[in-house]
Amino acid sequence: MSSRRATSGNLFTKGVQKDPFSSTDAPTLHRAATSNVCNVVAVGKRRDGGTRYWCIQHKADATAKYGKPAKVCRAAHIPPIDPKEMFSLNIDKYKGGIALWGAVPIYDTTTLPMDRGIHVHARRHVGAKKEMDRTFRAVRIMGDRLPKEGIFVSELDAIYCMATSVFGFEMAHVTCSYCGRHFSDDRTAIGNPISGIREACGVKKQKTKPAGRKLDIRQADYPGGIQIWGSNPALVWTSDDAEEEGIHVHAFAKAGAHPAKDDTFSKVVIDGIELDPRMVRVLMAQMSLPSLKDRVTVITCPSCKIAPFETAESAFTPTVGHACGRCGRKLTARGRLRKTISNPLLETLSRLAKHAVREPQQHDLGLLPETL
Repeated sequence: MSSRRATSGNLFTKGVQKDPFSSTDAPTLHRAATSNVCNVVAVGKRRDGGTRYWCIQHKADATAKYGKPAKVCRAAHIPPIDPKEMFSLNIDKYKGGIALWGAVPIYDTTTLPMDRGIHVHARRHVGAKKEMDRTFRAVRIMGDRLPKEGIFVSELDAIYCMATSVFGFEMAHVTCSYCGRHFSDDRTAIGNPISGIREACGVKKQKTKPAGRKLDIRQADYPGGIQIWGSNPALVWTSDDAEEEGIHVHAFAKAGAHPAKDDTFSKVVIDGIELDPRMVRVLMAQMSLPSLKDRVTVITCPSCKIAPFETAESAFTPTVGHACGRCGRKLTARGRLRKTISNPLLETLSRLAKHAVREPQQHDLGLLPETL
């Protein structure tokens, strides 16, 4: 088998390098809690023969134009994680199961800040109510089966894990040189330390089942706004119960209160408009890839009046040519960007916005694309 080039923690063409878990696994991108000064070193040659530079302090690319060392790396501007934004989770204390997800909302008409990071559910006993239902920028998983210092999970590890699972790729924990050097592996996979976390925690591949619930609401009945996510396999799931698939919705009767609706549904109809769970899931992953910024659009066939929903590799690889799934007509996108991806859900969300209590928020994850 031919070896494939990989970088630990990267997904496709994006992101900054992330730490493999170790005894020195301080928060990725945020190691500068005491000092934000970059430590730039040369780490080999680029494809064009120039030198590639890497910041050891922030674990990010520091190569400037013409192959020169940059004064600051690409992650130097990112603020350090506050201790209040981190959570230590002892899995042995929650016999009822824990679950961790990385996700971002695809539609949000609340006035709340973006719920970005690692969402945590934890139950003390089987069948008990959730004792933990919050989102953190980082989680340290502790337990008798784990290293004494625990295993650190960053928000970027979780978000990229979500995108990897949605696009159907295998993840692998690859022990890299930890300095930014490219290296080869002997299998096709996306490097992410979460794969190693699953092995260390003894987590098996979880079973899934349709949520089996239906939701039919009007946005006007929830003046606090609504939030919508696509379901995706949890990055860590220790319960014996099957994980539910569908569309997760928060609906707020008033601002600042707990959501009146907070569940996962197999069928969601809002203001008479039905959402497709597959499109919601794929759009959530597409929104997490900075390399796809402004490239996901709606390309409607002029003959059939239907926009293709591009899946598999086409869901994350912009192209010039597209085809109608019904009549086979060749399609191209309008606008300055020639290479695009079609997802009809964007048009559906535009129709939803016309009934919204306020204009939907435009969340920006601020992630950095990086070419491997």
